[in-house]
Amino acid sequence: MTSAPPPNLKLARWRTAWARFCRDRMAVLGGLILLLILVAVLLGPVIYPISYSEIDVTQATAPPSWAHPLGTNALGQDQLARILWGGRVSVAVGITAMLVSISVGVLVGTLSGFYGGIIDQGLMRLTDLFLSLPQLPLLLLVIYLFREPVRAIAGPEIGIFLLIILLIGGLTWMTPARLVRAGFLTLKQRDFVTAVRALGAQPSRIIWGHILPNVIGPVTVAATLGVGNAIITESTLSFLGIGFPPDVPTWGRMLFDAQNYLVSAPHMVIFPGLAIFFTVLSINYVGDGLRDALDPQSNRP
Repeated sequence: MTSAPPPNLKLARWRTAWARFCRDRMAVLGGLILLLILVAVLLGPVIYPISYSEIDVTQATAPPSWAHPLGTNALGQDQLARILWGGRVSVAVGITAMLVSISVGVLVGTLSGFYGGIIDQGLMRLTDLFLSLPQLPLLLLVIYLFREPVRAIAGPEIGIFLLIILLIGGLTWMTPARLVRAGFLTLKQRDFVTAVRALGAQPSRIIWGHILPNVIGPVTVAATLGVGNAIITESTLSFLGIGFPPDVPTWGRMLFDAQNYLVSAPHMVIFPGLAIFFTVLSINYVGDGLRDALDPQSNRP
């Protein structure tokens, strides 16, 4: 029987994966753009201390200038400041919704793949049920029904934030669950798992110490791509006017506010749209690079 790979071999595998990732030019470019965006939304409001909420109607829909590099909106609010602040909200929604999705998916996939039998059948049928649900109409319906009660309990901003991340995460856990289940079904038959079973290891030890670390690669890729999907979903909800309140400048909300100014002030649409575009595109490139780097069957050197 073979034993589990030693720690130094695992470290060597991660180093090899990192080297393969660095040889993927598009993945590296996507990572650099994503890093730049994250630094901008985190430190931008400090470096560019213009208020994102100050109203100046005399500067309404002003085009880009030295005073307002990305122009202003219909209320004369600085677009660059709003994009930087809105990026914090959009990225926070993407990351936290991804964490909810991955947590539920890993739990369901672990239970299904490790224990099998009726547990596997029940959880997979539940997964099929969620996969068959129309996500956007369901999101619209649930937010419309529960928006006001949640706002009354947790406040207009935190309440809608929690509602959105729970809904997005609760409707996107199926892909990680299937990935984890497939990994468990394959690995639990390996010799090193049989060996630790023979040594009397508890199921929790086998799951967390021997099988789950070996399926973390596909989960990492799914998590990376899940951030981009969550950002697009939040932007869609905000564009439809049922996301965050009007005073919270998310990128989707900025597009919603600019829809009546497509001809007279196109900069109100272009810059928030580019922010969403470059963020999601860079995340997808990083996800593709991670998939190729972590896939042992990849043909890349």
